[in-house]
Amino acid sequence: MRAILTAVLAACLFVGSASAQSGMTLDDFVTRANRIPLNPTAMLRPDAHRLKGEAERAFRTVGTEIETARAAGRTPPACPPEQINLNVRQLLAHLNAIPQARRQRMSVTDGIRSWMGSRYPCPG
Repeated sequence: MRAILTAVLAACLFVGSASAQSGMTLDDFVTRANRIPLNPTAMLRPDAHRLKGEAERAFRTVGTEIETARAAGRTPPACPPEQINLNVRQLLAHLNAIPQARRQRMSVTDGIRSWMGSRYPCPG
C-alpha cells in the first residue's frame, strides 16, 4: 500500500494541473523540481502544482507524438508499454544528467521525450 501511495504521489508531482506556466525551459523545470522534497507534503507546495501541470502537458504531448507516429507507420520517439512506472528519482536523474547549457535550450517536452526514448527505446 505504501508503494502505491508513493507511486501515486510521485506521478502527481510530475503529472497534473492546468495552471502551470507554459514555455518553461527544461533547466527552469529541473531547477525548481530539485528544490521540492520527494515526500507526501510536496503536493502542498504551489510550485509542485505548477511543475505537475507542466509535466502532464509534456507527457500528453509525447504520448500524442507516439500515437501519431504509429498511426502514420513511422518509428515513434519511444515505445512505452500501455502503462508505465514513473520513478521520479530516475526521471530527475536523467533530466539532471542533461548538460545545463543544453537544458536551457530544451522544453520540458524535449526532456520528457528524451527520458521516454532512453527508458523505452523502440526495437530495431
